[in-house]
Amino acid sequence: MRRAWFNILAVAYKEAMVIRHDRSFLAVLIVQPISYLVILGIAVSFTPRNVPWSVLDRSDTTASRRLVQEIEASGYFLPATVVGSYDEGIAGLHEGRTIALLVVDRDFARTIERGRPTVQVLLDGADPLTAARIGGVLAEIAAAHDPHLEARRSRPDAQLASTGPIDVRQRFWFNPTLDDSNFFLSALGAMLLTNLCLSATALALVGERESGTYEQMLSLPTSAVEIVLGKLLPYVVICYAQVLIALVPAGLFLGFWPRGSILLLFVVTLPFVLASLGIGTFISSLVSTSAQAIFLSVFFIMPSFVLSGVMTPYQLMPDAVRHLGGILPLRWYQIASRRIIERGAGIADVAVPTLVLCLMFAAILLLLKWRLKPRLG
Repeated sequence: MRRAWFNILAVAYKEAMVIRHDRSFLAVLIVQPISYLVILGIAVSFTPRNVPWSVLDRSDTTASRRLVQEIEASGYFLPATVVGSYDEGIAGLHEGRTIALLVVDRDFARTIERGRPTVQVLLDGADPLTAARIGGVLAEIAAAHDPHLEARRSRPDAQLASTGPIDVRQRFWFNPTLDDSNFFLSALGAMLLTNLCLSATALALVGERESGTYEQMLSLPTSAVEIVLGKLLPYVVICYAQVLIALVPAGLFLGFWPRGSILLLFVVTLPFVLASLGIGTFISSLVSTSAQAIFLSVFFIMPSFVLSGVMTPYQLMPDAVRHLGGILPLRWYQIASRRIIERGAGIADVAVPTLVLCLMFAAILLLLKWRLKPRLG
């Protein structure tokens, strides 16, 4: 028994020495808990903040402007975008530029005097949690609003009409019943593709290195870009099959079919898949063992899910964290895919996310071209 313990301790000492000199592994051990602490402690929040919204003020009176000012002063909303028509406000919701549209009727000031003020709020229900929170905040602000506040201050003894709380009539677009499953099903393909792309390709070059054929592969009469594209092509086919696996069962068994064109969704999927596969390949070029590759890919997947907005609304994140998520391909793909699947968006509505994904893939190819050079040792 004593000899067995000595053998175990000897092997443990040897393994500890290997880990001690594995700088990338030790760095991730330090960085990972800190990054997760920041993400889960600061980034993930369901409290509305920096909410983009618009106002259709048909009343254009002091009372309606005071209501808008109180909503902006609450700290939850960005400065309101003033729209000139109902259709313009709906277009902002459809394109994802705003989450809420406040409509103030022409008779708002008159209804205040009668004690029955009413406003309409149109909310983007594609994200049920965000819509419900924002609707609740607006209803709370409207209930506490006093349209006669300035008059009471200037004339404290004046007899003013008693005004009840403003009645907020809410209407949810794209998801009238606020079904949570629609929000997650619309991003199911994006999450599956991210997991597949990063996990599979992270082992691509490491396998060559561990089998001893890495330098031999780089010495072939092919460029680094050709090698990368050749390795990625089979995975692209697999990724499209994964998208179909995510879409078809959801439609057959849950009745959730994309409202937009599936062909357009496939077009947007291509640059995302290539960019994600490129990131996995780049991770593979940085490490020397399969264990390191898997460790780094998992470390990259979790922040992608949280910061991109597929699981929690990125509009509610702090400014710095929200902008940080913009460097992730998943952020732009989930925007494009949700617009197509939930809103029935056309090619013009997803042109910007698609262009960003193409630029990301081009940048990753340049990094891989620099990284993949024949080197010994």
